[in-house]
Amino acid sequence: MKIRSLLLILASLITPSFAVAAEPMPPAGFRALFNGRDLTGWHGLNPHSVAKLQGAKLEESLKKMRAEFGDHWRVENGELVNIGTGPYATTDQDFGDIELLIEYKTVPKADSGIYLRGMPQVQIWDINQPSLPERPDRNPNKGSGGLFNNTPKTPGRDPLVVADKPFGEWNAFRIRQIGARTWVWLNDKLVVDGAVMENYVDRSKPLPATGPIMLQTHGGEIRWRNIFVREIGADEAQKILAAANAKS
Repeated sequence: MKIRSLLLILASLITPSFAVAAEPMPPAGFRALFNGRDLTGWHGLNPHSVAKLQGAKLEESLKKMRAEFGDHWRVENGELVNIGTGPYATTDQDFGDIELLIEYKTVPKADSGIYLRGMPQVQIWDINQPSLPERPDRNPNKGSGGLFNNTPKTPGRDPLVVADKPFGEWNAFRIRQIGARTWVWLNDKLVVDGAVMENYVDRSKPLPATGPIMLQTHGGEIRWRNIFVREIGADEAQKILAAANAKS
C-alpha cells in the first residue's frame, strides 16, 4: 500500500496537468453563442473590406476570410481571443430582436466594438485617450457602449455615463436590440437608452431586420467570454417598445 501511494504521488508530479475551462452557463432563457472550447458557430468576416466587391471577387474574399479566421482568433482558458488582426468574429446565425450578454477585457490603445445585425456598432474604447481638437466627434474618454457609427450628437452616439472598469478587469455588456432601437448597459449602468441605431451602409434606410453579431478586432488584444443570447418574441418586443414610447 505504501509503494502504491508513493507511485501515485510520483505520477502526479511528472504528469502535466491541463486546465479545462468550465462550460459556459447561460442564465435562464439564454443560450451560449460561444462554447468556450473552439470556434464552432463563428466565421471570419470584415464587411468593410467587401462592401464594394461583387461576383467572383466577392466570393473569393469571403472564402479567404473564412479560411484565415483560425489564424487570427483562438480559444484560451474558455476565452475568445484576438490580438487586433484579421477578420471579425461573426456568428453563423443571423438574429433579429435579441438580448445579448457578453463580457470583454481589452488593453490600452485598442479599439473594438460589437456589430448588431452586421452593422457597426456598440463601441469599446480605451477611455484614457483624450479628446483631440482635430477630431471633435471622437471622444473615447466619454466611455464605451455608445453607438459610435451614428451621426455625431444624436441620441445614443455617446454613452450617458462612463461605466468602464480599469484595464485588467472584465467588463460586462447587456445589449437589447428591438427593431432599430438599442439599449446598452455596461457593468449594470445604462449607457444607451432606446436610441435608434442607424444603418451605417445607407442612412436613408432602416436597420436590417436581421443580421449576424460581429466582434470587431482593431488596434490591440481583446478577449471575450460568456457570450449569451436570448431571442425576443413579437409580443415582448411590442410591450418593450410601447413602454419606451410612453416614457419618451
